[in-house]
Amino acid sequence: MQGNLSEIDIRSILQLIELGQRTGLLFVETYGLPGNDSVPRYTKESSNRTWFVFFINGQIVYSQEANNSVFRLRDYLRYYRINLQGHETPATTDSDKLSSAPEYGYLWRLLEQDIINAAQARSIIHGLVHETLFDLLSLREGNFIFELDKPLTPQLTTLEIAPLVSKVFKQVQEWKLLYPYIQSPDQCPILTDIDRLRSSLASSTVEKLQHWADGKTSLRQLARFLNRDVLTLAKAIYPYVQQGLIHIASAENKSESTHNHSITPNSDNDRSIKAIVCIDDATAICETVQSILQPQGYNAIAFTNPLEALNRVFQLQPHLILCDIMMPDLDGYQLCAMLRHSSAFRLVPIIMLSAKTSYIDRAKANMVGATDYLTKPFESTELLLLIRKYLNNYEGRSPISRMRYLLI
Repeated sequence: MQGNLSEIDIRSILQLIELGQRTGLLFVETYGLPGNDSVPRYTKESSNRTWFVFFINGQIVYSQEANNSVFRLRDYLRYYRINLQGHETPATTDSDKLSSAPEYGYLWRLLEQDIINAAQARSIIHGLVHETLFDLLSLREGNFIFELDKPLTPQLTTLEIAPLVSKVFKQVQEWKLLYPYIQSPDQCPILTDIDRLRSSLASSTVEKLQHWADGKTSLRQLARFLNRDVLTLAKAIYPYVQQGLIHIASAENKSESTHNHSITPNSDNDRSIKAIVCIDDATAICETVQSILQPQGYNAIAFTNPLEALNRVFQLQPHLILCDIMMPDLDGYQLCAMLRHSSAFRLVPIIMLSAKTSYIDRAKANMVGATDYLTKPFESTELLLLIRKYLNNYEGRSPISRMRYLLI
């Protein structure tokens, strides 16, 4: 059995395997093309991703992403306070099946050496399968092949497909309700307002968040450390993300502006150069703004994707933001409101850009906290006058010093 996920979805494939009580291996491959509607939106968009799911008599034995890594297993072991030194992979085994599933082979090796017990191993396998299905049930594009084969051995547990798929599919649907604040399990939380968090949460909880929410540990890793599913964790922090107390960053911050690939956050030695971010899905507007501002000595950074912009502005710490209103995924009103919820951006001038000239549009911009409103198309003198006006009123105070001032 093989085909394309645009013709038959993963849920139906799993149902067919269960109904036929099949034993074998399901191989799924998807291409990280722009527009792929998979949940891990912030994962490597230019790379292929592949998964294996092993079955016996229509039940799942084990599953993993085919990256030959045991690092997610290490994350689960941290919950049991088992810290494995080094980065060794499982020893060579005579079983071809275990050779293709090193994570599973490593788990059995730990079990045989009494480093973990059978109950812990079963719990870990359940978690590994659960998170793999979460990714697979989110896919809309890709290819699959199911091959009848001998079962993966030895076996510790088997999982019924129907109840597990029903539970995970419901979680995938609930996950979509977290958009646009939280999009991918691979995103990493960062605390942006610790004082306000302390007023809302127990001190012990804040200490844990400070330890893990470092911008490098993903939501999925946190879920493994805490032995929770990632949806439960995401829903727990969602209110604080909405309020701007926690920022959700991309796991990989390699993608820069489409128009400028050498931008770094402002340092103490670079405060004299004002950083201005322009967010507009029209490439022509971004290029126009940069052509006006860069000759004037401004550090002009342009984004055509509002979600990428939201992720990057916390690192760039701009002195002023230009933001289009009508954009896909996240409009300018939503983006402005989200930034204003963070103490880091309460005082940063935000100028809305729009072709609309009505009083209602200007009023809506004012309601979400916009500093001013510039109608498109605009002349270079109009843009420069507005920018100089608000940067001068801002007294040249850097974003870092402004945030410290707010938290004192």
